[in-house]
Amino acid sequence: MSRLTIGTRGSALALWQARHVADRLRAIDPTLDVDLNVIKTRGDKILNVPLAMVGGKGLFVKEIEEALLAGDADVAVHSIKDVPAELPPGLHLGAIPQREDPRDALVSRSGSLQEIPTGGRIGTSSLRRTCLLSAIRPDIEICGLRGNVNTRLRKLDEGQFDAVVLAAAGLKRLGFEDRITQYLEFPWLPAVGQGALGLETRIDDERTDAWVQQLHHRQTALCVGAERALLRRLEGGCQVPIAAHATLSAQVVSVQAMVGHPSGSPVFRGRRQGPADQAAALGDALAGELLEQGAREVLAQLEWNQVDTSAPTDRF
Repeated sequence: MSRLTIGTRGSALALWQARHVADRLRAIDPTLDVDLNVIKTRGDKILNVPLAMVGGKGLFVKEIEEALLAGDADVAVHSIKDVPAELPPGLHLGAIPQREDPRDALVSRSGSLQEIPTGGRIGTSSLRRTCLLSAIRPDIEICGLRGNVNTRLRKLDEGQFDAVVLAAAGLKRLGFEDRITQYLEFPWLPAVGQGALGLETRIDDERTDAWVQQLHHRQTALCVGAERALLRRLEGGCQVPIAAHATLSAQVVSVQAMVGHPSGSPVFRGRRQGPADQAAALGDALAGELLEQGAREVLAQLEWNQVDTSAPTDRF
């Protein structure tokens, strides 16, 4: 019997994702023995400070990657949006399964985003979402909100907020699709890689790569590759207000992206499209366009903490 160990965080969503991958691998070969190694990351341990104040990249993956390199896990199952654009030496994304819904969703006690009354409180843990909310509804109060999906929904139900913004994929995976009040559509854009999973493996582990490659989804990988190429050029982690979404139709990739200040102004937007085999180059070129528009200055401000770092960060 072959054996495979999956490294994962311990949140309900992370465990769902790891078990989902394990079930799909067992369906391919029922004799495969798959177990989980649950690992607490630095991001999981820092619960009383907004993550933007901590800084750095890979807050939710670093310890899992260390377990991979040490041989304590064969594959790590990540939400791609948690994964920095640059991976540690010796590791790569062995496969990217088919993407779930990439959109953000509003869960509200007060109707749609436009129906929330002036002064209403919206909870989010994302600088990107803070930027978009500030641009669209400058008359509402945006409040920092940490915790897993269940915790955030509980705080909403307790009346601490009028609404919260979460990733639609996480809500659907955990069985909370019926809680969604509104899907947030363009000009709203999701985080890079939102809704997609990344299966990270050791570069020299051909055995594990052979397993996970059977879960690989080419269309998702091309689109996520374009988004991550943009992120790499912008040198952004998950703690900055960068949004991007790529789609593939008839072998043409279309990439939309945004970089903005958490206050909602300025906001820089762009779009590129081209052949599927140039997806990464399109993302890189679009990043260059945004930098020339003025995004470079905004990102430099954030890097040096010259904005209000008490604002929330990009999680779920």
